[in-house]
Amino acid sequence: MLTLLLAVMGVAAPAQADGAVAPAQADGAAARAGGAAPFPENFPLPDGFQPEGIAIGPGPVAYFGSRATGDVYRADLRTGEGEIISRGPGTPSLGMKTDRRGRLFVAGGTGGDARVVDVRTGEVLRSYTLATGTTFVNDVVLTRDAAWFTDSRSPVLYRLPLGRRGALPDRAVTLPLTGDIVYGTGTNANGIVETPDRRSLLIVQSNTGTLFRVDPAIGVATRVDLGGETLVNGDGLLLLGRTLYVVQNRLDTVAVIEISRDGSSGRVVERLTDPDFDVPTTVAVFGKRLYLPNARFTTAPTPTTPYEVVSVRR
Repeated sequence: MLTLLLAVMGVAAPAQADGAVAPAQADGAAARAGGAAPFPENFPLPDGFQPEGIAIGPGPVAYFGSRATGDVYRADLRTGEGEIISRGPGTPSLGMKTDRRGRLFVAGGTGGDARVVDVRTGEVLRSYTLATGTTFVNDVVLTRDAAWFTDSRSPVLYRLPLGRRGALPDRAVTLPLTGDIVYGTGTNANGIVETPDRRSLLIVQSNTGTLFRVDPAIGVATRVDLGGETLVNGDGLLLLGRTLYVVQNRLDTVAVIEISRDGSSGRVVERLTDPDFDVPTTVAVFGKRLYLPNARFTTAPTPTTPYEVVSVRR
């Protein structure tokens, strides 16, 4: 399974360092020895957690962020069991990605920040103030030389340029979005990935259902031709090869798109759903399954509200 995941991770979210995987692998082996079914399709998160983001890999390990407190929860996909590894600052932890150096990059929502967390210790390695005032730093993608963050309230992207051997920068760079994208009421730019040719970025605008290709050098956004299809409530994005998965949160649906190499056009070929979906927000992959945290936006949150992760075959 690890070999398969590493192949997938070349086009998906970057991965956690190998050193943090061993305990989860050991726990999974112990669970199987005790008769527990490995890799449960669905598993619970802590009551009251209010999940939003997810990152997986490179072993059977998933990370989830709380939009309530900013806590980070690590789960073993073999057993579904887990624990809080990093306490949040009291502001959200939304979109997240891991890299091969054992670092978790976290979008800070209304906190207007980005954090980089050591997945072994839970320590916040660096914190960046990206914006103040009206802001909602929503999602993140890691490219070869940067971490890019969307802001659903302000028409900009934030870039953390990564130095030699992934060195973290002193500050972020703000790139204004221009071109076809126009911000309006509600949630604007949300999920973000690279195009298959890795020359541009793709972002989905939730309130209009529009997918855009963005030139990362100048910030010009061009509407992607989807043949008349829309992606209203588009949230988290996942790219595997030339297949783009778009979570449409309040529709309890994942749109599956065949996207061109340069990201200029695409075709919706399927829409996935599941009876257990309850406003899933984003998606990550392990093996042949997609994992989605149920945010349950339509359920009033309390300290005892249950939350879970749902998986479906891709």
